[in-house]
Amino acid sequence: MADRPGLQRRLGTFDAVVIGLGSMIGAGIFVALGPAAAAAGGGLLIGLGAAAVVAYCNAMSSARLAARYPQSGGTYVYGRERLGEFWGYLAGWSFIVGKTASCAAMALTVGFYAWPAQAHAVAVGAVVGLTAVNYRGIQKSALLTRLIVATVLAVLAAVVVIGWCSGHADAGLVRLTGGSVPGVLQAAGLLFFAFAGYARIATLGEEVREPARTIPRAIPIALALTLLVYTALAATLIAVLGTAGLASAPAPLADAVRAAGAPWFEPVVRAGAAVAALGSLLSLILGVSRTTLAMARDRHLPAPLAAVHPRFAVPHRAEVAVGALVAVLAAVSDVRGVIGFSSFAVLGYYAVANASAWTLGRRLIPAVGLVGCVVLAVALPLASVVVGAGLLAVGALIYAGRRLR
Repeated sequence: MADRPGLQRRLGTFDAVVIGLGSMIGAGIFVALGPAAAAAGGGLLIGLGAAAVVAYCNAMSSARLAARYPQSGGTYVYGRERLGEFWGYLAGWSFIVGKTASCAAMALTVGFYAWPAQAHAVAVGAVVGLTAVNYRGIQKSALLTRLIVATVLAVLAAVVVIGWCSGHADAGLVRLTGGSVPGVLQAAGLLFFAFAGYARIATLGEEVREPARTIPRAIPIALALTLLVYTALAATLIAVLGTAGLASAPAPLADAVRAAGAPWFEPVVRAGAAVAALGSLLSLILGVSRTTLAMARDRHLPAPLAAVHPRFAVPHRAEVAVGALVAVLAAVSDVRGVIGFSSFAVLGYYAVANASAWTLGRRLIPAVGLVGCVVLAVALPLASVVVGAGLLAVGALIYAGRRLR
């Protein structure tokens, strides 16, 4: 294995932060606030804070582990090294299953915002196009992500300014009370879908320069910036639409600018949502393909998926395989239907990350993160819990069958 071709370390701190922002500040915030508001009611901002706390603990655990194991694969590698082969495999399985569903959701978000009548066709086209971009190399992906993040941040900032300057916002609607505890926890689990991209930095660990210094710095920066943006946006939408209006809005940001008396800006918001979904999809495909690469190297997935392109230095076969699977899912799946399932699988992934970090010492943050992941996972809608647990059981059975053979 010593002569196995590796990936090239081309990403600095700024590019790593941008990739994390591109994964988090994406289509998740455009689609997750409505269902979260329906679950939490007046406790939406508490749910957002709870999701951020769990995400912070996960980020710190991931950063410590990534600094020690700067390889592609993220928690798949950490679980394998710290807890044993099965737990690493289960983390990798959870990540690939959950994030493949997320990729389909992001692709469909592009379609429904850009061209609702042909949403599925646009979604498939987006997957094919971004897979081609990733195939050409990580630097091109980072550059495109940088442009997408700048565009999305500008649109979100404009929504906040329009909302508060319109005279239609009622600051009294923005409160930190209301909603039941189960509802707030369910909202936190759904909103975690919009935070989960920070570990994309860790899954790119083999392509980051000076990973021991860059990764622990980039993850908290990206997470803090994302929390700031989400809090400002959520408060604006509540102030303009009210909690009930936000819960029932199919496109809350577009509805908010229309309610604020700026319908001329609605097309810009829809374009921004499509661009945000493209940014998330780009980074998601990067992360899933790198975890696929790591698992293929260890023969948990077909060995040909471990190939690295001799010219572009990317796991080209893994990227093509992931892109093809996502394209198929995007042709048949529903946007909101996969959010809860994706959150369940990804929370399972981070539970393994926190358990792995526990073995490194300084156990308070990993303990809070582990408990938080379990609580938010079981608080999700029942259908998401049942389907997610069933697919994790399928993954465990596949592992057991492979060991027996």
